[in-house]
Amino acid sequence: MVCTNGKKILELSDCQAVYTSCLYQLRYITGLEPENGCAIVDETGVTLYTDMRYMEAAEKLLAGTGVKPVLYKQDELLKRLAGYESVGISFDQTPHSEYIALEKAGAKLKNIDSAYEQAMTVKNEWELANIAKACEIAENAFNALLPEIKEGMTETEVAALLEYKMRAFGAQGLSFETIVAFGAHAAVPHHETGLAKLQFGDEILIDFGCKVNGYCSDITRTFLFGDDGKHEEFKKAYAHVLAAHNLAQEKITSGMTGKEADAIAREYLKANGYGELFTHSLGHGIGLNVHEKPSVSPKGEQILCDNMVFSDEPGVYKAGEYGIRIEDTVTLENGRIKSFMGKTQKELLIL
Repeated sequence: MVCTNGKKILELSDCQAVYTSCLYQLRYITGLEPENGCAIVDETGVTLYTDMRYMEAAEKLLAGTGVKPVLYKQDELLKRLAGYESVGISFDQTPHSEYIALEKAGAKLKNIDSAYEQAMTVKNEWELANIAKACEIAENAFNALLPEIKEGMTETEVAALLEYKMRAFGAQGLSFETIVAFGAHAAVPHHETGLAKLQFGDEILIDFGCKVNGYCSDITRTFLFGDDGKHEEFKKAYAHVLAAHNLAQEKITSGMTGKEADAIAREYLKANGYGELFTHSLGHGIGLNVHEKPSVSPKGEQILCDNMVFSDEPGVYKAGEYGIRIEDTVTLENGRIKSFMGKTQKELLIL
């Protein structure tokens, strides 16, 4: 059975009703995200408005959840929304044209972006289980990929093979477009995977993730394709990135701000001469979106607490030469970091 969070959002919204057509918010509230669908939550429960393409599946999947699927009829929907004293919507995720239509119909709208942020930042057991499964699939696929990486393959071919394997292991989608970077391409943190061909001695950076029931995993591994004896500086930097990654998992605790957590890895890298080469934040929240709250960054003021999920991904990037990132998806449990990743090697791997 899917998990629904309509009641949670309604209570936090301080509104008589909540309305959304945003796909990830639909998933959060109803457990499904039908194209062109929308939902209303009020004291009577959750109504999912959809069309005949999704109705049969919705009735089966949502049986027993308290979510009622009905056929979408715009006039009836707008009339219903106009009858509430206040309707909570996400100003960030509601298209302007839709906002105008709702307002014109007489709906009394209130921004509840903060309610979504508060609710979605702290995961329940069902959400954590889906993230854990997505992480397991990603790691299994990566381990299955390694023996099949061959000289002459392109970045795109490696990415496609990894994505196929994630699907084969049970992924329902990708968290984001897979990043595969060979050699100096890894110095660009979000390199656009292309047609570069793998050569002996290249480093390989792969940033990837998949979804289970809408929930994401996010992982990065950096390794060498053979050792041509020209990677002493890379190996030294790799050891420091790994130490920063491990130190963050050892030292981050509930009650810290995202800024304080980020500083653990950042100050270590700075003390060892890599401060200017760590060009992004230590981490970001992960859930239905692969980038959400909390922010584990130099500007992260939010207090970290148990059942938040975020990344631990220190990196070092030397333009034109190499890039290193080691990333786990982690959560806080009993005040300490618990990584969802445990099946893939983080000590420097040389194929």
